[in-house]
Amino acid sequence: MKYMLLVCGDDTADASGMAPVEPWVEELGAERGVRLHGHRLRLPADAVTVRVRDGEVLRTDGPFAETKEYVAGYDILECDSLEEAVEAAAKHPVASIGAMEVRAFWDDEDTEGEIRRLDAELTAAAREHDIDRAMACYAPDVEVFHPVSGLEQRGIDALRKAEEWWWATLVGPVEREVLDFRVRVDESVAFSHALVRMRATLAGGESLDTTARVTTGYRAAGDKWQIVHQHTSVPFDAGIQGDQEGRS
Repeated sequence: MKYMLLVCGDDTADASGMAPVEPWVEELGAERGVRLHGHRLRLPADAVTVRVRDGEVLRTDGPFAETKEYVAGYDILECDSLEEAVEAAAKHPVASIGAMEVRAFWDDEDTEGEIRRLDAELTAAAREHDIDRAMACYAPDVEVFHPVSGLEQRGIDALRKAEEWWWATLVGPVEREVLDFRVRVDESVAFSHALVRMRATLAGGESLDTTARVTTGYRAAGDKWQIVHQHTSVPFDAGIQGDQEGRS
C-alpha cells in the first residue's frame, strides 16, 4: 500500500543539530525500495492560498493556517503495513525536531491491471489488423523508436504513418505473444519491460517470427493510461554482421 508522508517542520525549532536527510533517502529509496519519490517545498511565506466564494476567486498570500508547524515536504512510501510506514517515518531526521504525518492512499484502483489491459489491446489490434485500435493506445505526443524504420517517430501522426507502412508488408493477422511482462507504477507514470514474439506472413509469402525486447513508458491522462514512449530492440546477429564486414 502507498502512504503519503507529510514532513512537518517547526519554525521555532533549532535545526542546527539535525542529521542530514540524504542517508535516509538512500536507505529507504535505493537500498530498500520503500521510498518511491518526494520533494521539499518552499517556505510557507511563499505559499498562496486560494478560496472561491460565491463564484469569486479569493487569493491570499501565505499559508492556509497561521501556525508554527508547516508542511516542509513530502515523500511517497510503498509499505506492506502502516507499522512499516511509521517505522520509516520515525527514521526521518525531521521527526526529531518536527512531526511526520503518515496517511494511506485510497486503494480503489487497479493501475497495473489497467496497463496490462492496454497491452492486451495492442495484441488484439495486431490480430485484427486494426490500426485505429492500436493508435488509441498511444498519447498524441508519443515518442517511439520504430523497430522497422530504425528511426524515432515523434507524435501520433508520425507513428501512424510508420505503422501503416509496416502493416502493409504483412498478410493476414499478426500473432503477438507476450512472453514476459513486468510493470512498475509510480502514481501518474509507469514503465513496463516485456519480451514480445511476433509471428506473421510477409506480403512475399515468407514467414516472420521474431522476438524483441519492448520497453514502454505510460502516463495517466484523466481516467485512462496512454503510451507516451516505446523502444523496441530487435535481435542482433553478430555472425552475420561479421560476415558482411569480412566481404567489405
